[in-house]
Amino acid sequence: MTGIVEREAAVLWPTYARPRVQFVRGDGVRLYDAEGREYLDFLGGIAVVAAGHAHPKVVAAVAGQLATLGHTSNLYFSGPQVDLAERLVDRFGAPAKVFFSNSGAEANEAAIKVARRWGKAARGEQATGIVATLGGFHGRTLATLAATGKPAMHPPFQPLPPGFSHVPFGDADALAAAIGPGTAAVLVEPIQGESGIVVPPPGYLRAAREVTADAGVLLMVDEIQSGMGRTGRLFAHQHDGIRPDVVTMAKALGSGYPIGATIAIAEVADTMRPGDHGSTFGGNPVACAAAMATLDVVEPLLDGHVEKVSARLAEGLHALLPLLRTAPGANGAAAEVRGTGLWFALDLGEGCGVTAKEVALAALGHGLVVNPVTATALRLAPPLVVTVEEVDEAVARLGGALAEVGACR
Repeated sequence: MTGIVEREAAVLWPTYARPRVQFVRGDGVRLYDAEGREYLDFLGGIAVVAAGHAHPKVVAAVAGQLATLGHTSNLYFSGPQVDLAERLVDRFGAPAKVFFSNSGAEANEAAIKVARRWGKAARGEQATGIVATLGGFHGRTLATLAATGKPAMHPPFQPLPPGFSHVPFGDADALAAAIGPGTAAVLVEPIQGESGIVVPPPGYLRAAREVTADAGVLLMVDEIQSGMGRTGRLFAHQHDGIRPDVVTMAKALGSGYPIGATIAIAEVADTMRPGDHGSTFGGNPVACAAAMATLDVVEPLLDGHVEKVSARLAEGLHALLPLLRTAPGANGAAAEVRGTGLWFALDLGEGCGVTAKEVALAALGHGLVVNPVTATALRLAPPLVVTVEEVDEAVARLGGALAEVGACR
């Protein structure tokens, strides 16, 4: 392991703090490292590998398209791109149009641009502002970082683009108060992923839809992490029975093959003109083939399977809570389980005595991949193909890790 650590340090930017493991192969829900050790992957490449590692349908689709036509650019028509767009619009459930990019940050960049283009046309030249939420995460480009409601991330890269404001997540009244004549859109996650799988109060997304509709501004829902079945529906906003004006997707859309999508209702999308936006690689035929195959795998799993394994995972995580050690009289937050579908956080609480990072490292030693998404919370986002038996196995391994680091009584 030392060799690759030294080689990486010599040639790659020091932007990641990695545990000392190198994965070289994946199969379904399992990963294998360079020494041949096996792991249960309950992070899924940060909610990316929804179809599981090396799913035969995805592999065949990618290989077949790459052997036929890998790239022509967006200067010409592309059948796979139109096929995928038609399918996404159909699932969105309203007349809409799609812009394809390569990542979640790029999908949100496109959303910000179309919101400003629409805002100027529909509400006047002053309507360029984007209202987002504290704790939200929308990407690491300059504009999406400005939209991200994590002020501690901003100082190294200031000045950031202007026009972004933030209100508390889950507070529809604060959202309404923040909208003014200079507002083009509201950008919100259905559940905040990078803040530790933070679930808003019931009805929040519905209230946000009502607030934005009443104010005549766009509701843009960031489904980059929550979409593609992660919560048990193809889009998380479908649980609330609403239709946003703009939805962004990426992560699981291509099963690890880079692709992002920005879906906008037709009247919004049609404010864009040739040359307003573009991408050399966005929606290339291989990425679209990967996405179509991923949808083929994921959509049948939303007919009961995700609900079943979700209930088992929630049950297993809740069973670990009584084992967690809390400091007597601690003033900090209590341990809890948050989430839905196959997207959970096990929050150790402020009095646990160990950090989420320590538990995640111990979990690796027990053959389980989870992510310390905050100082106290572990994120679990396994492939949607996970079985009940694999859930039970993962919970047992996590329990062993908690006991090893002394987080348990």
